[in-house]
Amino acid sequence: MELKVRLLKLSAGIPVAMVGIKTSEIMGIHENDRVSIKKISSKEDGEFSTIVDIVDKIVKEGEIGISSEIREAFDLKNGQRVDVNIANPPKSLEFIRKKVDKKKLSKDEIKEIIKDIVNNSLSDPEIALFVSGMYNNKMSFQETIDLIESFVESGEKLSFKGKFIVDKHCIGGIPGNRTTPLVVAICAAAGLTFPKSSSRAITSAAGTADVINAIAKVEFSREQLESIIKHVGAFMIWGGSIELVPADSKIIRIEKMLKIDPRAQLLASILSKKIAVGSKYVLIDIPYGKNAKVNKKQGLELKNSFEKYGKHFNLTLKAVLTKGDEPIGNGIGPFLELEDIIKVLDTSKEGPEDLRKKSIFLSGQILEMTGRAKKGKGEILAEEILNSGKAFEKFKQIIIAQKGNIKNMSLGKFRKDILAKSNCKISEINNIKINLMARVAGCPVDKSSGLYLYHHVGEKINKGDKLLTVYAESEPRLNEALKYYSKEKPIKFLK
Repeated sequence: MELKVRLLKLSAGIPVAMVGIKTSEIMGIHENDRVSIKKISSKEDGEFSTIVDIVDKIVKEGEIGISSEIREAFDLKNGQRVDVNIANPPKSLEFIRKKVDKKKLSKDEIKEIIKDIVNNSLSDPEIALFVSGMYNNKMSFQETIDLIESFVESGEKLSFKGKFIVDKHCIGGIPGNRTTPLVVAICAAAGLTFPKSSSRAITSAAGTADVINAIAKVEFSREQLESIIKHVGAFMIWGGSIELVPADSKIIRIEKMLKIDPRAQLLASILSKKIAVGSKYVLIDIPYGKNAKVNKKQGLELKNSFEKYGKHFNLTLKAVLTKGDEPIGNGIGPFLELEDIIKVLDTSKEGPEDLRKKSIFLSGQILEMTGRAKKGKGEILAEEILNSGKAFEKFKQIIIAQKGNIKNMSLGKFRKDILAKSNCKISEINNIKINLMARVAGCPVDKSSGLYLYHHVGEKINKGDKLLTVYAESEPRLNEALKYYSKEKPIKFLK
């Protein structure tokens, strides 16, 4: 049926189409049916498939309302005529059900699922079913390879000049573990090319993209990224900004809702981005321990998986296990983590020693992998670069190149100190609960919210000493975070 486009003044984060009650009755459309939208009188080919909502008053009879996501993806204009029809369920749904039924998928089947995710042919519940299938029934070695290749093929690829194009990634889950900006600054100051693309937070208080986005842009065109690399040798961007791996960002959004991270998806998400930006040397940080994403045994299995897949894709890849029993650094939340980063970089300030040491260790690994430092000498070179101030200068250059300013930081105006009730010793800081507490306070959306952690496991504290300061952008958020602390007790003590 021919309908007129009405551009809706909304951005839902997902494609949304709406028709009125009378139009739906004429077309025989039911709520949450799938429709195809095709341009009329256009030389352009193409068809867009999406789920449709039935509404009253928002759109008139004979119109179809579309969100900004559909307008941008399909280049539609207000008042444009389009052909709208009931669409058959995509074939990829059969393949998703197959995975749910514990059967292996072929390369073509996985490719079809990923293509339909990118084209918005699958609804959120259908993508969630695929994520659940991967989580519950696992993916084989070959299935994971096919998933990685399908991710890479679904989006843009970057190519930079130079022999030493490096990358680093952490599997996440540890509060305050913001080593990436420090590693990027140190390695770029050493002359390595470091095109760093990161995800936003899934379950933690902030991801690298969230932290950098607090003071700089993280979304650029391909041409702009090439210019940044040419001038400063590195960038730190959100991986979804130029559709590097578009299927991944859509799946991650569903993972956030489900609060699960399937192993195959984790591997595919990380490796596909490294391949897409043209990295040749890759370091993977796998924190392990109580309340980390993996224990030591699982960490070793994951290390072997990363190195096996890295070898398959001709990457010089090394995975290292690091202790992840508790938060790293003091700040938890975008601005608070940035403060830690700058304190480590700025030679006139004293930053968290655990964050400093880990960043030097990881940087040293990359410097040795690329031959910039001899074996066993990488950490010495990394520390020299950090102590010289060159890493801080490089960090500032990157932020300026990304249209940012390190002075654009502020903390939530609502804050509250949590004090020790007695003389005691900290026996445990629960990573999961600390992350959730920071999210209750508003992270990562509210950049100035979060937690400042004054002590770590094993430290003795006296009655009245500060344990945490909670920051929030609203009083209700602050109160909810304090209630969470009182109920869940993320820090445990020994008297």
